[in-house]
Amino acid sequence: MRSLYLSFLTAFSCLLLFASLSSGASTIKVGIVDTYTGPASFFTLDVLNGFMLAVDEANAQGGVLGKKIEVLTRDDNFKPDIGLTMAKELVLKEEVDALVGTINSAVALAISDLAGKEKIPFFATHTKSAAVTAERGHRYVFHMTDNSDMAGRVAGTVLAKKSFVKYWIAGDDYEYGHNIAESVWKQLKARNPNAQLLGQSWWKMGETDFIPYITQILAAKPDFIIAAMAATSVAGFQKAAKATGLAGKIPYYGQTAIDHGVITSQGKAAPEGVYGGASYLWYYPDTPSNRAFVDEYRKRYKKYPTESSLDGYMAARFIIEGFKKAGKIDKEALIDAIEGLSLDSPMGPLALRACDHLIERPVYFGVTKKSPKYEFLIADDIQVVPAKESMAPCEEILQRRKK
Repeated sequence: MRSLYLSFLTAFSCLLLFASLSSGASTIKVGIVDTYTGPASFFTLDVLNGFMLAVDEANAQGGVLGKKIEVLTRDDNFKPDIGLTMAKELVLKEEVDALVGTINSAVALAISDLAGKEKIPFFATHTKSAAVTAERGHRYVFHMTDNSDMAGRVAGTVLAKKSFVKYWIAGDDYEYGHNIAESVWKQLKARNPNAQLLGQSWWKMGETDFIPYITQILAAKPDFIIAAMAATSVAGFQKAAKATGLAGKIPYYGQTAIDHGVITSQGKAAPEGVYGGASYLWYYPDTPSNRAFVDEYRKRYKKYPTESSLDGYMAARFIIEGFKKAGKIDKEALIDAIEGLSLDSPMGPLALRACDHLIERPVYFGVTKKSPKYEFLIADDIQVVPAKESMAPCEEILQRRKK
């Protein structure tokens, strides 16, 4: 009886182990680390919405290579230490097949370093740090949106053709703010040597009182302001700009000023005439593929998709199509499959550049204006700058990595 009991126990244990292994192997696990509390969640939830739209479409069709995609989310609270802890837990405990997310540049770089060490693909979504795929780039990190370098090249090129001469820089005193300001000014000065920088104003992240800074700017009387702000500061600055009269006196640029996710939060109270960029607009271009994406997104989430929505959507698409192309659920095979891969999107074909894994995504540049059709502002005078004109050459990226 004892021998029979031991045999039964062994068989039962093997059955449980087999069931456990089968269950784990039946899904593709994706871990998302992002900021889901505070002002930044306005954008990161759109990233998640876009990601889940693509995932649910794939799962409804049977998944990928017969496996359903399971998504695990973690909140980094906009803090690098928490984000890194969450990512480690997803990799080491949950054994995810890929990591996705981040809006905070410091969190993105911390998780990217972990991804390189653990050899797991990491798809950075809404962070704008150029260092993600430039100075700190490596085989295991991919960037799904335009970065500060691209925005700077576009803005600098466009502004250099304007009649403005005297400039002022103002923005958030952290990596993103300084990166975008430096990038815009470098490109502008190279194309217009007559441009003059009168001064700079920098405020801490989370600043709510912009009046002292605007007073200083008004006193200096620049022709134009380069406002190097993260999306969470834009609304506060623009409200203060209208209240002080700055919005009507001095034109200014903000990288995300025409992004629907930024201007819709202010409705028609947002100032007109603000220069800005975006790497997706739901109403432009007016093509069948973009209309289909907008219709499906609105049907599910009852709102228009934003730049952040497309960041998440394309991250999921590249994971899905990458595994399909690889023919197996293997991290190294996934990377090999998506390097240089081009996929259709609401914007047209988008590829992941093989040399640095940055998505080749065009940047739109325009000026905010009211529309009789909507209760929010849209972009006017839209200029499209192709990705190849805004992205740093591969040779430059490789040199920056060496340094």
